[in-house]
Amino acid sequence: MAFWWSLIVLALAYAICRFLLMLIPPNVPSIDVDASDMVDDGNQSQENSFIYIPPRGRTQQSDKKVQCYEPATMKYLGFSLALSADEVKERVALARKAQKVWAKSSFKQRRQFLRILLKYIIEHQELICEISSRDTGKTMVDASLGEIMTTCEKITWLLSEGEKWLKPEYRSSGRSMFYKKAKVEFHPLGVIGAIVSWNYPFHNIFNPMLAAVFSGNGIVIKVSENASWSGCFYLRIIQAALAAVGAPDSLVDVITGFAETGEALVSSVDKIIFVGSPGVGRMIMKNASETLTPVTLELGGKDAFIVCDDVDVPHVAQIAVRASLQSSGQNCAGAERFYVHRDVYSSFVSEVAKIVKSVLAGPPLAGKYDMGAICLLEHSDKLQYLVNDAIDKGAEILARGSFGHLGEDAVDQYFPPTVIVNVNHSMKLMQEETFGPLMPIMKFNTDEEAIKLANDSRYGLGCAVFSGSQRRAKDIASQINCGVAAINDFASNYMCQSLPFGGVKDSGFGRFAGVEGLRACCLVKSVVEDRWWPYIKTKIPKPIQYPVAENAFEFQQSLVETLYGLNIWDRLRALVNVLKLISDQNSPVGSTRRND
Repeated sequence: MAFWWSLIVLALAYAICRFLLMLIPPNVPSIDVDASDMVDDGNQSQENSFIYIPPRGRTQQSDKKVQCYEPATMKYLGFSLALSADEVKERVALARKAQKVWAKSSFKQRRQFLRILLKYIIEHQELICEISSRDTGKTMVDASLGEIMTTCEKITWLLSEGEKWLKPEYRSSGRSMFYKKAKVEFHPLGVIGAIVSWNYPFHNIFNPMLAAVFSGNGIVIKVSENASWSGCFYLRIIQAALAAVGAPDSLVDVITGFAETGEALVSSVDKIIFVGSPGVGRMIMKNASETLTPVTLELGGKDAFIVCDDVDVPHVAQIAVRASLQSSGQNCAGAERFYVHRDVYSSFVSEVAKIVKSVLAGPPLAGKYDMGAICLLEHSDKLQYLVNDAIDKGAEILARGSFGHLGEDAVDQYFPPTVIVNVNHSMKLMQEETFGPLMPIMKFNTDEEAIKLANDSRYGLGCAVFSGSQRRAKDIASQINCGVAAINDFASNYMCQSLPFGGVKDSGFGRFAGVEGLRACCLVKSVVEDRWWPYIKTKIPKPIQYPVAENAFEFQQSLVETLYGLNIWDRLRALVNVLKLISDQNSPVGSTRRND
């Protein structure tokens, strides 16, 4: 009894010590990042105070500058340089040189880099969100949810578990190699290239960067021409944190430009991660095939949101509206198709309409608005085209949100949140990726029908299934062909950063985030070594040494049965025969038999 009491006391003392250690704040230095040119304090120079009028109907591809402006107001922000192919290769070469140094860094040093970033993010949430808001038109709340929380979650997961998943992993050595140790090692690939979208400019830079750098790589990130202004500032944060831990600042780079810039990056790096459209994804895959560069493609989605007849309708309606309108619907994992059981259809539609009518859209930094602007030029025209196509085929607009005060120069950058009913799959609205604040709601009768409708899409990124029975929701979700499934929730998977993220079909392939995403930044090397070296090591059995004996195949047959026979008696009998054949081979008669 005294022994057990001693163990309990020791365990309690250990727990208390661990708790007390948690109370001691870690020694994390602060970094200073100049943001004086990023904050709109009303004192901009004449050069940067005008309304930007972009050329319509053509791109800036031929220009040497990427022009930047606020989608919510069309105020001019400045420009960044469109890098040539040679300039991209120079940046990659610098990152490659820096990576050779960083590959030798300790996990302690890498964790300190993450802590410095985390500290800065927490202390400068408003600044980071404001810059994201100015560059993409999203509200501060949307920026906090999609930029800050997701990034902080990724950092804390890497701090907690990252090293564990990058250490050598020992595996079973099997029956024939029982005297060996088998393991998998994870080595840096070199320089990762990432081409990322504009919808979450902060997180889309930090997400691949954190995994790449923590696994010992360098990374060069080509940001979208629609979010270059913010991307260049976010690089300052990263480089300040690198300097604070004594790492080369060229280990991470953010480059700007158009198609030529992206093409040069694909051909220069050791792996490419792309977040964008299926069309561009196919071009990247084609270019990568010329150098056999591995790719991870996250190409958007058309996620189904399924509501069964046994749900709490007001509760699910609130989640549904957030799933559709987060970041003005410009969300690759946003809900774009709503399937609602006929028994709760009327009440659900009524509840959703009431919420959407209360949504006010406007310039997010000019007042309290629920929803911001549409980032891309002329995308509102596409949204209206999809709505018109649905109406022409029998759909009906049930409810719309409203606008606040919009500047006349930015009216085209807004689209009202819209609930559409009487929809079906003949409508482009239910087939094409919307990337906007549209809620098409369709009725279903049975779970089987809901599954069939959800799978009737060329996309396969994610789904959300709601039911009062968790078992029922899981059963439906398990039959939907997609890479991400949330049960009685929306997009909660992405906040579980231990999980991989990615899809199937036109949503792409490969995974980022989670263990799989972290290890995807690595050269995965299998290693076998002797377990009891030098006492036991591989020796080729006499019958199969060159020149092989006449009974070599008989020996192999018996050896296979010894190792893999289905019952112990067959294996023992085969073992006796193996030993006999070896004995015969070692005898003088056996060794000369072949020469007779």
